[in-house]
Amino acid sequence: EEIAKHKGPPVFTQEERYKMVQAIKWVDEIAPGAPYVTTLETLDKYSCDFCVHGDDITLTIDGKDTYEEVKTAGRYRECKRTQGVSTTDLVGRMLLMTKAHHSNIDEDLDYRKHTDNFGKGPKGHSPWTGVSQFLQTSQKIIQFASGKEPQPGDTIIYVAGAFDLFHVGHVDFLEKVHQLAEKPYIIAGLHFDQEVNRYKGKNYPIMNIHERTLSVLACRYVSEVVIGAPYAVTADLLDHFRVTLVCHGMTEVVPDKDGSDPYEEPKRRGIFQLVDSGSNLTTDLIVQRIIKNRLDFEARNQKKEAKELAVLEAMRRLEEEKH
Repeated sequence: EEIAKHKGPPVFTQEERYKMVQAIKWVDEIAPGAPYVTTLETLDKYSCDFCVHGDDITLTIDGKDTYEEVKTAGRYRECKRTQGVSTTDLVGRMLLMTKAHHSNIDEDLDYRKHTDNFGKGPKGHSPWTGVSQFLQTSQKIIQFASGKEPQPGDTIIYVAGAFDLFHVGHVDFLEKVHQLAEKPYIIAGLHFDQEVNRYKGKNYPIMNIHERTLSVLACRYVSEVVIGAPYAVTADLLDHFRVTLVCHGMTEVVPDKDGSDPYEEPKRRGIFQLVDSGSNLTTDLIVQRIIKNRLDFEARNQKKEAKELAVLEAMRRLEEEKH
């Protein structure tokens, strides 16, 4: 209700969002039903020293700074926001269903043209809502990586897939896999964009390999990621990582290019296991939710942009008055 009131329809239900955030390895506790405007009362209730947000502006429905109260009390900290990572941009890609987001090509005018209706208001362009390219760096991967090697006695479990729009269905699956061993060490193999597109079709994946890498690494159940894993789980891969168990969810396994079963080798070794996550959420379903609410989302983004532009204008005027 809070999100719908201030921002527009949420993509996920609150139960899905609680579960997703709880699965992020840097999160110790979640505060369900938190108010949209962070108050000192909320901070005190959960014994928080301060509140942290990105350096983009968030405004309430009536255009006030959401963090005014905690800022005034000196209990606010800020992190730089990552360029090119936003719900707005992902929603734009889903509505567009174009493949431009797989590459760094700016020339795809069709993509740029449509993003105009999506992340930009009638005049001007807000630096917070606009669409920009996410640039991966080795430093960023290091921040996300666990850096832990498998220890003696660990059960090394390999899972592979697209893990596109990393969602609660993935979390449920990884949590189930994690419960299969006393000391699990889960390695997730992520297929390159072209490979995912081969077996998923349409404009999948929505998120490119760099974005998918960080999403999966942020999950507390995952120890390591293979960036651009081969589609077929080969003897070389199993031996290299000393894999004890290979798991796959209940989704369909598309044959390899030559028609063979990508899990042939782990099955031959008797280390393959199907795992039922108990969740029916798929990337496809999320895209359908977005398309169903398409008009609401477009209106939401244009309203958000207009509010941000108004704030920028006010800030600019203040600056001018100072001089």
